[in-house]
Amino acid sequence: MRLNDPTFVINSIIIEIGQQMEEKLSTRINKYLSEIGYCSRRAADTLILQNRVTINGIVPEMGTKIVSGDEIRVDGKAVSKPEEKPVYIAFNKPVGIVCTTDVKVEKNNIIDYIKYPKRIFPIGRLDKPSEGLILLTSDGDIVNKILRARNNHEKEYQVMVNKPINQEFLKKMRNGVPILDTVTNKCLVEQIDRNRFKIILTQGLNRQIRRMCEYLDYKVLKLKRVRIMNIPLDLPVGKWRYLSDNELNEINSLIASSSKTHTDSNKP
Repeated sequence: MRLNDPTFVINSIIIEIGQQMEEKLSTRINKYLSEIGYCSRRAADTLILQNRVTINGIVPEMGTKIVSGDEIRVDGKAVSKPEEKPVYIAFNKPVGIVCTTDVKVEKNNIIDYIKYPKRIFPIGRLDKPSEGLILLTSDGDIVNKILRARNNHEKEYQVMVNKPINQEFLKKMRNGVPILDTVTNKCLVEQIDRNRFKIILTQGLNRQIRRMCEYLDYKVLKLKRVRIMNIPLDLPVGKWRYLSDNELNEINSLIASSSKTHTDSNKP
């Protein structure tokens, strides 16, 4: 039997060790595109499904892994890890701007509006009829971490509705409203004036605030995001600024235990 052959056994061990080392050094293609700051992991999955990504000239399947030395191209253009430091931006999005990087399909997209000279993408979304704070970055890793930091990722909004707010409305909004086959988490809701309230969410359900109000027979007339985690809205509409080192340090502290898996839709 070959199992009694010392040379065969040694060669088998070497092959197994080599396979294990290759597995450790390999990275899924969607994760790679996210880590180099090309796009988020979810956007990478879309590019792969659209056959716009190649590895060494071959269109990969979902979940394909790459190793050092592989040539990665998107739409025929080679991509690689940038050497420059990542960019982190706070932007006061106007009504009518869409939080997408697909500049070919959506003419009123956030990327063309800002016209930043390097590739960036939004962290989460803020729907077209809404305005206010949204963060953008070239760092795909921090996107995944923030969108998973559910316990620490507070988002504060000011909302105007079409009729006077009463105590029953405030109570139901605070305690949870059934939408999208679930019940929203309890949250802080405070009345500002006759038709306006503020709400702080830690969820990211699609069009969450609008759906909650609609369920209670209210219509949102104006929705503005005024804070994300530790970042306040302190800009005129349509303007942007870089995050400070102190702001970034605090964000990293808040998301320190977060997974890198991207799951939330994050679009109230």
